Amino acid sequence: MATMNYPFPASSLLLNAQIGFLNTHLALIHIPRESFPLFVQSILHLILHNDRRDEDGHVVEPSRPWSHWHPFVNISLTPSGCSVLCPRESAQALFAPSIAQLSSDLPQVASISTEDYSAIHIGGEGLDAGQRVLDLTSPLALAGIPIFFITSYYCDYIIVPHSARARVIHALEEQGFVFEADPKDGEAGQMTNPASPLLHPHHRHGSSSSSFDFLPRGVGTPPPANADELQAKTFKTLARNNITPDVDPTLRLITCAGMKDNASYNSDAAFNTSETALRHGLVLCLTSLPPPRFLSITLNDNESTSLTLEKELLRFFPDNGEDILLGNNGQEQIPITLDLKDLPLESTGIVCGVAGRLNDGMKSRVSPETFNLSYLSTAKAGHVIVYEHELEDAMTAFRGGQATQNSD
Repeated sequence: MATMNYPFPASSLLLNAQIGFLNTHLALIHIPRESFPLFVQSILHLILHNDRRDEDGHVVEPSRPWSHWHPFVNISLTPSGCSVLCPRESAQALFAPSIAQLSSDLPQVASISTEDYSAIHIGGEGLDAGQRVLDLTSPLALAGIPIFFITSYYCDYIIVPHSARARVIHALEEQGFVFEADPKDGEAGQMTNPASPLLHPHHRHGSSSSSFDFLPRGVGTPPPANADELQAKTFKTLARNNITPDVDPTLRLITCAGMKDNASYNSDAAFNTSETALRHGLVLCLTSLPPPRFLSITLNDNESTSLTLEKELLRFFPDNGEDILLGNNGQEQIPITLDLKDLPLESTGIVCGVAGRLNDGMKSRVSPETFNLSYLSTAKAGHVIVYEHELEDAMTAFRGGQATQNSD
């Protein structure tokens, strides 16, 4: 991990951001919603068995009760299905055997990507998720690199194909980023940016959400030349495939995270009890019948659990999570869903193009700096998550992008 120095004065909210490659080889697991109950045990094992063994086979406990061993794990259950991003070894140990044992009469029950992915960690407070997508992923989208962009309560991640690391480094270096070799393995790990023209300071309301731009570019498909072309291409692709934004007004979300600060508790025992309550609540959520319509869990080895979940799921936590969840301020969010299951494989840059249209559309607002959107996208769908009072403005921006393409 490395500190990234932005070209702004000391008062800039981006000054203390940290960016760097994590040592990850992630696999993407897709599970159709109807098959989710068959994999609950595997998912619970991934979340709850938070230990590892040393060379002698002895269990080594994490140094902090809220810390996960893996550098990055995301589990997202939405109306379009369940996606899991986890280390390749966990995918093979926990999910591959279950997939292999399923009846051949159940086609496409679940799948594990053959591609490995690397995670780029983006830390630092005071950062707007919507603009961050544009600032840090536009260079990658313009280079034709498929990405995941995941915003957790504490930090963000860009997930890129491991095989594309060199292309990622080159694309970002052309925008002023400088990578330094990690002394442990010699690979690019640290990233600094003394003069990037793309990055801007923004205010960030705490959020726990994810965004993936996971649509590989076909061989020979030229990427857009600039951000405007990227946005235009995105909405042409959506229009050509009859993809329109869909909103379920009954799906109300809350963003929050498990508390991690021992100072918040009178004793270690009280803190451990809180962590146990958090995990117990997650078990109740995942095993509820019917399964949750919307639940996204992000785990890493540096922060506590981050959550985006239906507001009604708070009932599974003591006192509706009041004493164990940060950010549970009652502000409801609503996802805008794009059904991408039929989108051609050569499509790329979807999240960046959508973010650009939304940001452009919100410029006419009286207080555009208050607009905060986040994302949760899978291989089958994309979700733009906005606060309830901003939903109509966001939909107006969407319709503006669609109208432009329909008039071409």
